[in-house]
Amino acid sequence: MGVKSLLIKPYAAFVANRVKQWSVNAVACQENIMQQLITVGEHTVFGTHHQLEKVRNYNDFKNAVPLRDYEQLKSYIDRVVKGEHDILWKGKPKYLAKTSGTTSGVKFIPITTDSVGNHFYSAQAAIMLFMQEQHDTSIMDGKLIFLSGSPELEEKAGIKVGRLSGIVNYEIPAYLKRSQVPTWQTNCIEDWETKVDRIADETLGQDMRMISGIPPWMQMYFDRLHEKTGGKRIIEIFPNLKLITHGGVNFEPYRAKLEQSIGKKIPTVETYPASEGFIAYQNSQHEEGLLLNANSGIFFEFVPTNEIFNENPTRLNLSQVETGVNYAIIINNNAGLWGYIIGDTVKFINLNPYKIIVTGRIKHFISAFGEHVIAEEVENALLHAVKQMPTEVVEFTVAPKIQTEGELPYHEWLIAFDTMPSDLIIFANLIEKELRKKNIYYDDLIEGKILQPLKISVLQKDAFIEYMKSKGKLGGQNKVPRLSNDRNLAEELLKYKI
Repeated sequence: MGVKSLLIKPYAAFVANRVKQWSVNAVACQENIMQQLITVGEHTVFGTHHQLEKVRNYNDFKNAVPLRDYEQLKSYIDRVVKGEHDILWKGKPKYLAKTSGTTSGVKFIPITTDSVGNHFYSAQAAIMLFMQEQHDTSIMDGKLIFLSGSPELEEKAGIKVGRLSGIVNYEIPAYLKRSQVPTWQTNCIEDWETKVDRIADETLGQDMRMISGIPPWMQMYFDRLHEKTGGKRIIEIFPNLKLITHGGVNFEPYRAKLEQSIGKKIPTVETYPASEGFIAYQNSQHEEGLLLNANSGIFFEFVPTNEIFNENPTRLNLSQVETGVNYAIIINNNAGLWGYIIGDTVKFINLNPYKIIVTGRIKHFISAFGEHVIAEEVENALLHAVKQMPTEVVEFTVAPKIQTEGELPYHEWLIAFDTMPSDLIIFANLIEKELRKKNIYYDDLIEGKILQPLKISVLQKDAFIEYMKSKGKLGGQNKVPRLSNDRNLAEELLKYKI
């Protein structure tokens, strides 16, 4: 055991014990956080406008703070970006996380001195819990790689601005920086293909212990290493690799291909970070789901997904949620986001402790005929088919095909395969059968001859990479939506149809 792993051992035990304590008191933690937010927030412009000083309980809070998306909160955020003080939170933010918005162009999400710890220490907790559970801290004796966006930051009105993954680089403590690869210069390369190539060169020969990133970009990195070593598997290149951490998209559709590239099964830890806050993380290798981050500066609310666009939707705090219900997740936090609809949907699978799975996005679904098919359903249906008929899927998305010539409409699955199924028709039927089991509305539409069974359009292996490149969104935290309720993405991708 090396010096670092020896020193980190008691800290990992301390973090694990602390998480265990608050996770069994999550409702009380949430009540305390709501009160702390109100205490600070009442002295801000937002707090004055919404009379936060009168809020005494959760019902008062719901009456005072309306639900808003970015566009509806933008008038306040614009004042923050201009450098005004005490608008959404005390003072000015430490950073602005720059993200892409579907309707508003670039979005600027505030990260304050109070909230920055939520992003870094939550990620750290996930890794510490893993090491404590495995009774193995030797990850810390080798190198760690974070496949992320550029850490270069701009400045607006005295506030540093950049991608969240870049911002986090500034908060990594010195003891971890010495273990981190790639170099700063390489990390700052904007062109993703050039960057991955340079990362591969820099990491060959290193004692890599942990690799972190979004699955499709991780696979791209593995493919580059494979090319540069004459076909070696990752475990041959990095024999001491102990952990893969991932987030951003469901890992399961990528698992088989990634494990084939690695050469054996490597433990994985899933995290759920967002620019708006670090929402949840996997706390055990033996239990399903992600532990809701209920004690880290975020007061969560939950709205049943089928009500999110209602004028007066049901709003629930943590004590009121149920298992098995799809909820849109709402954030109130110590970065100054109030009643903020982040657009993600989750489902609780355990209430003691509170554990969730991510089920999709409120705007990423197909309901052209009232079927309301969500990401969780299509991902599980595809995984079922892959288990029945071994194949390797690089990436996929699904869209409705409404305008057809003399036939019923259908769902079109656009799939890029690394290894094709032996029979595409049987493969499609396996997906179809499982999807009908998971979604009764879709099943009714097929049964009632409103829709015909799904059809698969096979795309080139590199279709999604080429598409993302054409949009300037290759790499980093960018990802392709699993589902669309229109044909825009599908029509773009059909350029790569085989």
